[in-house]
Amino acid sequence: MSESLDQAAPDTGNLFGVIDIDNVFGLNLSVPEHAKHVIKPWDERESTEKYAESGVDDQLIIHVPFTQNVRIRSVMLKMARGEVCPHRLRIYANYPTGIDFDDAETTIPQHDMSLLESETGVTEYPLRVAAFVNVNSLTLFFSESPSTTLSRLYYIGFRGEARTPQKDTSTTLQLGAANAADASIIDRLAEKSAGRQSTIR
Repeated sequence: MSESLDQAAPDTGNLFGVIDIDNVFGLNLSVPEHAKHVIKPWDERESTEKYAESGVDDQLIIHVPFTQNVRIRSVMLKMARGEVCPHRLRIYANYPTGIDFDDAETTIPQHDMSLLESETGVTEYPLRVAAFVNVNSLTLFFSESPSTTLSRLYYIGFRGEARTPQKDTSTTLQLGAANAADASIIDRLAEKSAGRQSTIR
């Protein structure tokens, strides 16, 4: 169930800080560079000064890569109202170069949802967390505005957690006293191998 966020809503879990904004891009935008305009800090989410809108029809794609793997719990959207509000969103996870319109029509999305026209503010849409556990990029395909000719977006945000890589703690091999003889054999084999080949291929 979607939820409208009021002005005082906290930015708990906001993933803005791990979005690779320089590499955000869009397809079928009236101005391609405007894809980045909808990725805003939390305190600018209500601004309508900058936006992205579709070009030749009401369909548009925004590709959002992250600087590290993330778990995503919800997507937050502020869209235009009325005839230019898209009513459908399909989300595709982990396509590093994005998905184009032909691919989108033949690829099953991780999430396919109906969008509500919010009164004025940002609306939060929960996602199936199990489908977005280890995500490095999202491709968002908006469509089905009433006008059929134009869609407009003001804000896209995400809630979740960054997935910090775990260090490998098994880098050393501990050999007990009972394996001392085996250790000497391993050492001799290593020396012989080193004599045959100085580089690893």
